[in-house]
Amino acid sequence: MKLHRLISAAVTLGSAAFVSLHAQEMGFEEYEPESTLVVPENPVTSARFPFVDVHNHQRGRGMTKEGVDQVIADMDKLNMAVMVNLSGGSGNSLKDILRNSKQRYPDRFAVFANPSYDGIEDPDYPERTATQFQADIKAGAQGLKIFKNLGMYAFDPLGRVRVDDPRLDPLWAKAGELGVPVLIHVGDPAQFWLPHDGSNERWLELKQKPGRKRSGDPSFEQLIKEQINVYKKHPNTTFIVAHFMWMANDLNQLAGYLDMLPNIVVEMGAIIYDPGRQPRRARAFFEKYQDRILMGKDTWAPAEYYTYFRVLETADEYFPYYRKRHAFWRLYGLDLSDEVLKKVYYKNAARLIPGINRDLFPQG
Repeated sequence: MKLHRLISAAVTLGSAAFVSLHAQEMGFEEYEPESTLVVPENPVTSARFPFVDVHNHQRGRGMTKEGVDQVIADMDKLNMAVMVNLSGGSGNSLKDILRNSKQRYPDRFAVFANPSYDGIEDPDYPERTATQFQADIKAGAQGLKIFKNLGMYAFDPLGRVRVDDPRLDPLWAKAGELGVPVLIHVGDPAQFWLPHDGSNERWLELKQKPGRKRSGDPSFEQLIKEQINVYKKHPNTTFIVAHFMWMANDLNQLAGYLDMLPNIVVEMGAIIYDPGRQPRRARAFFEKYQDRILMGKDTWAPAEYYTYFRVLETADEYFPYYRKRHAFWRLYGLDLSDEVLKKVYYKNAARLIPGINRDLFPQG
């Protein structure tokens, strides 16, 4: 009996030692501590006010009749009044998306067209592209979306096509002439250009997604410079700058650009983890620039909107983000006023994007 107890104790001690050794050798990806902090928790699964998501992508199955019906059902649960589908394409592909979404639910979707850079070296490219965009607007598009391939992955026979390439000037000017906004995504987070080492906040993301590592030309600073050139050159065109211009971690710098450029506004797709870790500074920023911030999410994953609502609407403390490679830190609520929330959620979008039905939202 004593021998049995000794063996059992030895096994227990050995197991404990193994667990302790494993914990000491555990990698960063495995470390997921459960918070022992006891604070009020107010998770939000439906926005306080109906909102416009100005940064969404629906393609393929999401744009079949059945897919659209499911998207609408999910939107209703979130209190999303209007989804802006930025992946409209151009020409016939745009018309297909409009047929399956806007024609069936005319008030619930806004669709933005996308230009092609094929043949940009051709002499007639500038006029041809601007003319096609005008035709896309006539077909039912409500704006222009520029993907990050411009400036990074679009090339002509001479090399990289810059964001401020003059051959695109007629396109920017046409958007201003037609009174529709350009939602533009330029570049990536600045951390992608930094060394992939232990001091890089995006270390885990670069490990899991090594193709996102950037180096050389163009630099982050160069891409900022090129897009600013465009905004300055086309003051009569409204630009919705995606992802807070990748400056949500430096709101003072972003504020400088907003002050300099009255024709730009920003949307918060895929960056809520930065306002959520600086609640006092971010709340002041949202209050000051309340007329120039729009709600946007980017990836279509309905449950992830809950984190956006919680950051914007509550005063909760120390709650998790939903994707560790973007933010291993905890978040805090900004507790925005109803006045600011209404502007961010729907008033600013309804002012900037033509064709949005204002009857979908509270009056006043």
